[in-house]
Amino acid sequence: MTSSDEPLHDLQLERRALRAERDRVGWWRRVVRARIDLAVAGAAAPGALGEEVAFVLPLDVSLHVPRVRELHEALPGGDVGRDVGLLPTLRTLDERLASYEAGVAQALDSATRRLVERLADDPTAALRPRTAVGDAT
Repeated sequence: MTSSDEPLHDLQLERRALRAERDRVGWWRRVVRARIDLAVAGAAAPGALGEEVAFVLPLDVSLHVPRVRELHEALPGGDVGRDVGLLPTLRTLDERLASYEAGVAQALDSATRRLVERLADDPTAALRPRTAVGDAT
């Protein structure tokens, strides 16, 4: 059980900070994984769309297929070799972010558990107004 001396407000602030950090690390992981995907796509772009299924698609659908040139324009420009060379670094970064994300999630779970225990010990704690530091009465 958590100590009833642990201020409810402190637990709430801790959880808020941990949730924000979880969101930030998740955003960075998405960025790094997207960068990995772009590096791979720039090095090994797939072929054209629609060529193998043109005979089975309705004409109105086939008219909307983007051309290869249009698709390749969506890929990052620059030095493909350099981008592919970044893959080991990006994968290592993603692994480190994943480890950090797991630690943040564990800390958030712990803070949540302590908050729930605190409220279970004193269900009315959330209803009482906070007192300023030094307002001991």
